[in-house]
Amino acid sequence: MLISHAFEDGVLHVSLLRDLDVTSRGAAVLETEALLLAHRPRLVRVQLPTDDPSPASLSALSRARRLCESLGIPLSVVGPVRPVPLPPHPTAA
Repeated sequence: MLISHAFEDGVLHVSLLRDLDVTSRGAAVLETEALLLAHRPRLVRVQLPTDDPSPASLSALSRARRLCESLGIPLSVVGPVRPVPLPPHPTAA
């Protein structure tokens, strides 16, 4: 599996599970296109797996953007999720 998705309140959330390479790009594009056409969301949110995506990941994102534009659906892109560090636990004195 190359992507995961959730559909809630008219928003299609698509996450690339890993940075794509040339051999996986086409499959990820087809999965994303199928989700867009099946759900017809009011907004698409794509989450990239890294701060420095591969050319293949950017190509897949570009294809998704063009399809969204042709369907009149806004698209937003976010970077990877980073865990929020917890503050140190105060120790009893």
